[in-house]
Amino acid sequence: YPEAFGLKDDAAVIEPTLGTKLVVTTDTIVAGIHYVGDEAPELIAAKLLRVNLSDLAAMGATPRAYTLNVALPTEIDDCWLEAFTDGLADDQARFNVVLIGGDSVGTTGPVVLSLTGYGEVPASGAVLRSAAQPGDNVYVSGTIGDGALGLRVVKGHLAGLPERDAAALIARYQKPEPRLGLIRRLAQKSVLAAADISDGLVADLSHIADASGVAMLIRADAVPLSHAAR
Repeated sequence: YPEAFGLKDDAAVIEPTLGTKLVVTTDTIVAGIHYVGDEAPELIAAKLLRVNLSDLAAMGATPRAYTLNVALPTEIDDCWLEAFTDGLADDQARFNVVLIGGDSVGTTGPVVLSLTGYGEVPASGAVLRSAAQPGDNVYVSGTIGDGALGLRVVKGHLAGLPERDAAALIARYQKPEPRLGLIRRLAQKSVLAAADISDGLVADLSHIADASGVAMLIRADAVPLSHAAR
């Protein structure tokens, strides 16, 4: 990535592609709060990158680059770092996004990881939460609740599930799938507003409702659930 100058300079320079605007999002995760703490480093890396890519996807943006800040305690060794960077490298290749900078510091507390993602949208603009209108329908792009249930499985709160179902839920918790390209395609078919729902379906629909000044009616029996969640 030439604008990052080989990660050897003080900062990167990003010039949006002609006819596009830059979209920026950031997320921070803390060991023991946003992930259990004993997950494989490559899974932690993938989740950190993907939650940012999901935010970009919700705006109708195409990911382009990211920066990464890490605060690491002394018990984090080179093996952990190698596995973590391998996880990033795998997803960089999969989602066509590159690292353009960041910072690393030591800490006496838990691992803290902060990633800022940069994407591009057409000059006509991003898809916002604030454009919903009375009479609109509400859609989701996948099954609901798998990630939350996966966390409960990891913590041992759902003992007795069939192994296949437990593995499916854990996978959704550890490696969410950003819906890249979906909102931009749907925006061409009059989809007006969108949001990432990592905070939960009700919470994030509330964000759209508040931003747009509308109310929403959700039929619980119409919410799609995976086989494992059911």
